[in-house]
Amino acid sequence: MSDSFGLLLDGFASAITPAHLAYAAIGVILGTAVGVLPGVGTAMTVALLFPITYSVEPTGALIMFAGIYYGGMYGGSTTSILLNTPGESSSVITALEGNKMAKNGRASQALATAAIGSFVAGTIGTVLLVALAPTVAHWVVQLGAPSYFAIMALALISVTAVLGDSKLRGFISLFLGLAIGLVGTTSGQPRLTFGNDLLADGIDIVVVAVAIFAIGEALWVAAHLRRRPPEVIPVGQPWMNRDDWSRSWRPWLRGTGIGFPFGALPAGGAEIPTFLSYITEKRLSRRPEEYGKGAIEGVAGPEAANNASAAGTLVPLLAIGLPTTATAAIMLAAMRSYGLQPGPGLFDSQPDLVWALLASLFIGNAMLLVLNLPLAPLWAKLLQLPRPYLYSGIIFFASLGAFSVNSQRFDLVLLLLLGFLGFAMRRFAVPVLPLIVGVILGPSLEYQLNQALQISQGDVSALWSEPVAVVVYVVMALVLVGSVVLGRRQRIASSDEVAS
Repeated sequence: MSDSFGLLLDGFASAITPAHLAYAAIGVILGTAVGVLPGVGTAMTVALLFPITYSVEPTGALIMFAGIYYGGMYGGSTTSILLNTPGESSSVITALEGNKMAKNGRASQALATAAIGSFVAGTIGTVLLVALAPTVAHWVVQLGAPSYFAIMALALISVTAVLGDSKLRGFISLFLGLAIGLVGTTSGQPRLTFGNDLLADGIDIVVVAVAIFAIGEALWVAAHLRRRPPEVIPVGQPWMNRDDWSRSWRPWLRGTGIGFPFGALPAGGAEIPTFLSYITEKRLSRRPEEYGKGAIEGVAGPEAANNASAAGTLVPLLAIGLPTTATAAIMLAAMRSYGLQPGPGLFDSQPDLVWALLASLFIGNAMLLVLNLPLAPLWAKLLQLPRPYLYSGIIFFASLGAFSVNSQRFDLVLLLLLGFLGFAMRRFAVPVLPLIVGVILGPSLEYQLNQALQISQGDVSALWSEPVAVVVYVVMALVLVGSVVLGRRQRIASSDEVAS
């Protein structure tokens, strides 16, 4: 622990240089500004702004990227509270009480408890990240290819089995992602290139992410566009009185404790902990009658859980190289674009970069609190942008970002084709996360499989030759069985409600 503390201090020395502070500030401002826009969400924010980090040196780029990530998380609460339009599923619970508070003339208090709760949860979560990530990385470095293969397979199965009502749609999304990840030349043999040399190096993850999130969402919104501008509730200057503080600080801490572990789990995400936090606060509340009418605890707890889970996602991302959310998957792609391979070796091969990144999370979190409280009225004005202008701008910047990757017009064709795929997935309620994780982890899964089989000279039993691999396969079976049982119970409960 003392070694980690010393390395963190060295990271702060790098993170507080003027250049890196500037990158952090740019990241949090851009992330918040784009995250505030209705329907954008954190994953789309990160995908859309991914290309702007290309021309920056790796440490500065990742610091900016972390600022974009955290900024997008902050921005989503503004949309939920003022517009009752969650940018993504993790902000749905915030909208339940936050928008009611805003309609009751307490928008400023709702935004303040969301911002401060996000700061508290983000700070505590980052402390836990600093404490746990090196330990996990040290443990994981001792694993062999069979265990790595099993862990990656668990991540793929988890994000597919847990998300959505239909497991079939989840597996369709996963297989689409794996197919896209197979495109290219492996061991001198072209796969799924259809004789096109431009596909020999595969499809860049930037093009895939921007197309599925930005273009797909823009097309979906255009197909359901309503001309009437949204009604934005006035903000005022965010502030909290003594009663608001006394009712918020316990939910902040409880939400942090619930959110962080779920973020670190495969397919954990922020949806479950935000819901659990809301239910917990409702049961513990001395004023349960306020729930559904604008209870401040119903905003404080879920927002803390949401941001704590964001810090939790970075533990498996940095220590193992496993993304547990769509946003983390795009961050993994960003790191790989700089020649970095997140995992146990990263802490030894790039300690200066890793610890500067971790230190920048504390700095970016503080910047976000300082910026979001006074600038909340300004962010609210962004919500008044006409939707046609907003999404035409998104398509323009998405196209510009995709073209900048390889400077090839062919990438724009791929962007459009994959954008229509993203639109179709939304039309038929096919989850996006399995596709993105499949594209990211598919090649790594294949590599670990080849490694395990080469070492064992083709003996398939090598895949379960390590104790960790066996445990992971047992967990995988439990996840599959549990998802089927829960799905069946939900269907029975819904049919009983219809019958009654």
